[in-house]
Amino acid sequence: MKFLRNFLAAFLALIVFTGIGFVLFLVVVSAFSAEEKVSVSDKSILHLKLNRPISEVEFENPFAEIGVIATSPNTIGLVQLKECIKNAKEDDKIEGIYLDASFISAGSATLEEIRLALEDFKSSGKFIVSYAEYYSEAAYHLASVSDKIYMHPEGSLEFNGLSANLTFFKGLFDKLDIKPQIFRVGKYKSAIEPLIREDMSEENRAQMTSMLNSINGHLINNVASGRKLSPEETKKMSDQMLVRQPSDAVKYGLVDSLTYYDGVISYLKSTVGIEKDDEIDFIDYDKYKKSFSTYKSSKNEVAVIIASGEIVSGKGDMNTIGSESFVKEIRKAREDEEIKAVVLRINSPGGSFVASDVMWREIKLTSEVKPVVASMSDLAASGGYYMSVACDTIIAQPNTITGSIGIFGVMFNFQDFMKNKLGITNEEVNTGEYSGMMTVTRPLTEQEAAIIQEDINQGYETFVSKVAQGRGMSVEAVKEIASGRVWTGEQGKANGLVDILGDFDDAIEVAAEMANLDDDYKVRYYPKQKSILEEFFKGLEGDTKAKAIQAELGELYPFYELLNKTKNLSGVQARLPYELNLN
Repeated sequence: MKFLRNFLAAFLALIVFTGIGFVLFLVVVSAFSAEEKVSVSDKSILHLKLNRPISEVEFENPFAEIGVIATSPNTIGLVQLKECIKNAKEDDKIEGIYLDASFISAGSATLEEIRLALEDFKSSGKFIVSYAEYYSEAAYHLASVSDKIYMHPEGSLEFNGLSANLTFFKGLFDKLDIKPQIFRVGKYKSAIEPLIREDMSEENRAQMTSMLNSINGHLINNVASGRKLSPEETKKMSDQMLVRQPSDAVKYGLVDSLTYYDGVISYLKSTVGIEKDDEIDFIDYDKYKKSFSTYKSSKNEVAVIIASGEIVSGKGDMNTIGSESFVKEIRKAREDEEIKAVVLRINSPGGSFVASDVMWREIKLTSEVKPVVASMSDLAASGGYYMSVACDTIIAQPNTITGSIGIFGVMFNFQDFMKNKLGITNEEVNTGEYSGMMTVTRPLTEQEAAIIQEDINQGYETFVSKVAQGRGMSVEAVKEIASGRVWTGEQGKANGLVDILGDFDDAIEVAAEMANLDDDYKVRYYPKQKSILEEFFKGLEGDTKAKAIQAELGELYPFYELLNKTKNLSGVQARLPYELNLN
């Protein structure tokens, strides 16, 4: 009895001390994550080292600095980055920007947003200097805005145009005796091609070629403008890959000089006007963003709702747009009297057709009460475009990928795979003629396939009619540019799918102007960030599993992620035809 009493006392003490320790741990974490006051020295240079993925908004990860697992990636927020650049423009203590962006992880439209912010910074008369050992195509596009571009003497610069690589799975399915059963509307709706073909259709090749040329043409013009070259000369450099050695980059005017890091430091010292033996006061992005406040007091609010990721039903997560969660946010914005206008920041390849329609309805209801503006980021295609057409105004970058007005459905027939590869057979008993229609253990009958295709056809008509309604076009006119075809923002504007070519700041200004707010308004972002406790426990649950799988699969992990996304392919889909990575 005495032993039991002592054991229980010790056990209780352990629980108490563990609880106290956990509370202290959270206090320490909170201290780490608290906003420290940062002062900026005279003659400082803002060091923008863009070596982390660029997300739409930077959700603070309080655990990042102490190495604790969390699901929120350690990213750089586009909004916060632009705020830093804007503030540095007016900050008398900031002499210029040192841009370090060898490998930048961001989409074309995101890069355009950053580049425009840097161009605006230069209008103050302050300098931008870029240096890297290696410039990727995307990194050089951004760096080309700089006054001076330096590169390591043994470095390299990629400037040979854009390429998109598609992976096809038909051969794999043939070997496994798996038969995809495809339903779609639109000859350009090529999302299912990797399942049934070993190469691109002519329609898909045509739309991809057109899209890549449009994006590349915009990049060429930006580089030519930044480096004071002719577009024709710049395009020739790209088409023929004339820059093959470091010296070629200088020869053709893409780089000012080849030098080591110490040479760049010497140039910066002379530019700022400090002694050779003195240290440059660099202030990095993470610190500089804490040196100023963007808080603005106003009873009027422009709400920015971030819609980033694939579209799914339910709550979604950090990487998806869950219709349930989105609807909750848009309803709150509609009912909040202080919110005078709404901007939807959309970065999505699409997804569930039903979830897209659920969100369309709530956006439409909100637009009847207050202005709603769509601001397209890198992607606003298919289901992402479906959301946009409920808005009053659509704003996109020239290199945004949009359109893809079409839907599809897939059902797999695993009968031969299960029988021939696994030795498993199935029989079914049904009460009605179509009771067993939604099965993967046998092929669909002609009648069953016809029912599903009819549903797809009806969904397409719904999609087209809502685009026509939102864009003030006839159904026939929409169908001429629909059929699942993908467009850039520039092409979309020419076809009536986009109203204005501009950036996120333009969308804010348009929304405020539509609400007659003048300058009396503040901007707030939704959804709000999770608490420290929510982030901690969710991180323990999710990130550990992902890292374990990644460690096991190594280079095959991207293919696992691609296949894992099929979990979200329930129901009819309105999504971009492919996973697009431009190189």
